[in-house]
Amino acid sequence: MLKVDQIDVYYGNIQALKGVSLEVHEGEIVTLIGANGAGKSTLLKTLSGLLKPKKGTIQYLENSIAGKPAQSIVKAGISHVPEGRRVFANMTVEENLQLGAYLRKDSQGVKQDFERVYELFPRLLERKKQLSGTLSGGEQQMLAMGRAIMAKPKLLLLDEPSMGLAPLMVKTIFSIIEEINRAGTTILLVEQNAHMALSVANRAYVIETGSVVASGPAAELQASEQIKEAYLGGL
Repeated sequence: MLKVDQIDVYYGNIQALKGVSLEVHEGEIVTLIGANGAGKSTLLKTLSGLLKPKKGTIQYLENSIAGKPAQSIVKAGISHVPEGRRVFANMTVEENLQLGAYLRKDSQGVKQDFERVYELFPRLLERKKQLSGTLSGGEQQMLAMGRAIMAKPKLLLLDEPSMGLAPLMVKTIFSIIEEINRAGTTILLVEQNAHMALSVANRAYVIETGSVVASGPAAELQASEQIKEAYLGGL
């Protein structure tokens, strides 16, 4: 579904990604793990059109999307839930969700997806008239994911969905990620909580200082002594 081949990405003169290659197949959950500042978020921003690679190619459903504007990438079926949630604080929950569907013309489908989002996140239904800025961190994460689902993506890019959340809320968010995937959405997940990420993913890539240093089935990486030592607190 997605093929990234040898991309280099810079912030000014600083190289953030160095020759990164990866693949995501339809129906998978693929996770990127690595330390803070390793380049994981930069990669997602490049895939969603917020950054342009200086070198390399990105193929999505066999079409080149490297350097395409973000709007056309959303139209093609890729939604990005950024780190830090970025909900529109002065708009209601419902208005935020409506914004997610702004490129869609199928009003019946939009209505069904509203129902689906409220089914996945019952708490959003309870708070649909509430201003988003007044929600808890966990509720804002649910809203950011719900808003992305409203764009009807084939591929969902999730950046640090568990950041700053209480352990119970982390479990809830991860079970919803699995549910979204089971319903047919492919997921590329960036996550600091390597334990949780590897437990839900099919495959994983490890990024260090802008380069992929390891990849393989998630269970295999979870069992690797080297990975345990570096990313799983030696457990």
